[in-house]
Amino acid sequence: MAPVFVTNFNRNFTGVSATAAGVVRAQGDEVVLVGEPLPGCPDPITLKQAREMSRTPPAGKPFAIWHVRRNTEMRAALWTRDVLRLPIKIVFTSAAQRRHSAFPRWLISRMDAVIATTELAASFVPHVRAVVPHGVDTQRFHPAQDRGAAWNETGFPGSIGLATIGRIRPEKGTDLFVDTMLRILPHHPNATALVIGRAGRGDQAFLSALKRQIDAAGLADRLRFIGEIEPERLPALIRALSLLVPLPRYEGYGMTPLEAMASGVPFVASDTGYFRAFSDDGRAGHVVALEDVDAAAHAVNSLLADPDQLGSLSKSAVEVARAQYGIETEVAGINAVYETLWSEG
Repeated sequence: MAPVFVTNFNRNFTGVSATAAGVVRAQGDEVVLVGEPLPGCPDPITLKQAREMSRTPPAGKPFAIWHVRRNTEMRAALWTRDVLRLPIKIVFTSAAQRRHSAFPRWLISRMDAVIATTELAASFVPHVRAVVPHGVDTQRFHPAQDRGAAWNETGFPGSIGLATIGRIRPEKGTDLFVDTMLRILPHHPNATALVIGRAGRGDQAFLSALKRQIDAAGLADRLRFIGEIEPERLPALIRALSLLVPLPRYEGYGMTPLEAMASGVPFVASDTGYFRAFSDDGRAGHVVALEDVDAAAHAVNSLLADPDQLGSLSKSAVEVARAQYGIETEVAGINAVYETLWSEG
């Protein structure tokens, strides 16, 4: 019996899903996935099955560990521990770099251990046992042998790909990306910009307004909304890009720049999440102030106008991702927290 159960209760593939998938793949046989499937991971079991398996401590351990990342998962784990009285301890990963609302705060206060992804995130939650930044699977995300050929295989026009990845909504800065691209694309006729992600029901009017803005500029063929991409296909598309341009107004951590870096794709990003640390003082990308479209457009334009600089940044981005943010480093930090809990009994 594996001593660790990792929960994933969201059917949609989100940033949280991506981070959990990378860890589960790297942890291997020592963990059991519970809930919804994740790409490249073993088939999950149900919550009921996880509870049945947790009734008896695993061999050589005083209890099983449930590692949770969402409110629904914390609730299920608390019910398992405190109502069903099963021998488990609960570990929660917290990435939010702002104060949680009241109910999540209460849930987090009931955790046995909290792993924060940044020092700032750690300042908002109790019971922090370690600060462990998310890592990237550098086997799955790697540079293309020939970026031009990789871009041609996508079927999109031009020879240069720019993109933002994430839900289409104001918080993610989709409108800021569109504004930036409307300034850039007329000066770079070989470039195509992609918005990779979907809009929820409440953001359809926001999406429609952006499409009207693009149509009015006559750039609908070169600034495209391509919807959500299956997790299995995303690495190939990312390594075909020349530049990632995430401009969210808020991000707890943000994995897409890190996945891009490992793929040899530098970034221009807003100053939120862990983006400034990823940039490594400009070696892997450029960070601009929140909502500063002028600065974002200037940074993108400078890189596209100087292929040598873009190539140098691309090479450095891979080096930074592999040296500082490999998934193995994250797994080692997480496993150390598990071992501490077990040693305490």
